[in-house]
Amino acid sequence: MAPTGLYQHLSSYFKSTNEEAPPPLSIALVGCLSIIYTIIYVLPFYLSPTTRPSPALSRDAPSVIRARIRFVSVSVALSTIATIYILSAYAHASQLEILRLLGCYPISVTEIVQSLLLTALLFAGPLFEKALVQGRWRDWIIGQALQQTLGSWIGWRNYVAGPITEEILFRSLLVPLHLLTPISPTRVVLFTPLYFGIAHIHHFYEFVLTHPHTPWAPSIIRSIIQFTYTTIFGWYATFLFIRTGNIVAVTLAHTFCNWAGLPRVWGKVEPRVAMGGPVIRGKEDGGGIQANNRGATWYWSMVYYVLLVLGALGFRQYLWILTESPRALAKVA
Repeated sequence: MAPTGLYQHLSSYFKSTNEEAPPPLSIALVGCLSIIYTIIYVLPFYLSPTTRPSPALSRDAPSVIRARIRFVSVSVALSTIATIYILSAYAHASQLEILRLLGCYPISVTEIVQSLLLTALLFAGPLFEKALVQGRWRDWIIGQALQQTLGSWIGWRNYVAGPITEEILFRSLLVPLHLLTPISPTRVVLFTPLYFGIAHIHHFYEFVLTHPHTPWAPSIIRSIIQFTYTTIFGWYATFLFIRTGNIVAVTLAHTFCNWAGLPRVWGKVEPRVAMGGPVIRGKEDGGGIQANNRGATWYWSMVYYVLLVLGALGFRQYLWILTESPRALAKVA
């Protein structure tokens, strides 16, 4: 008999009761779907000359970005249709249960704010560097930074299309499917981000195409590093999604992390030196620290690393508190 109330099923199953029906989906089925979803998300990047980079065509070219956004949008739409069908036909989920499993309803603004606050704690140091040392706080207040960021196709890819399509596929679609298998929620947090990490390995092939004269060793190391930090972020994003059941919160956290970049963990924090390269400002611009104020470098560096450590400690302290939600998809041990 079909389970009545999918959330009751999940709740009782993860409490290890013996009376509840077995999980409606098999690990083999969900594993095959996960592989298929990942392939159809990445493969179109290289099937068409409009999306395939080359030494003469960068992945950052507007035409390439537009074409890739179109392809991944179609891929995610097809994967969403397939997932909805499976949840309905195999798990016998109602329309409301499907929306809840996908993290689309209900959406709590409080959870979004708490998730962003928690994520920002990890970047307390970089936020200090960007806002005060580089003097970007004025641009943030007047909205100039947002306008400049979203005024290019690179910005749309990195902060809008990328986070939305990736979080829908790797969190909203794959996580609920895995939760309906015998895999525990804790293992779902640990293992499903591997698909997310593997999906970024294609950048190795992309880098080789666009840099044919670069030795393979640096390219492999670059890809290993990228796989590592995308998988680590995937752990956090999956944990956040299961704990809050809110795909909007996870997507905005993804956008924030893309914008903030990897925090520096060594080196001096110097005025007007951005993590992605130098930011040129005129002497009449009072928004930043003057470049000739070299004596303050040690001070900014000390404050940065203190904030980085305190932020990490705060993240650990409030990880469970700020992700607590009555809309959690499952209980993570």
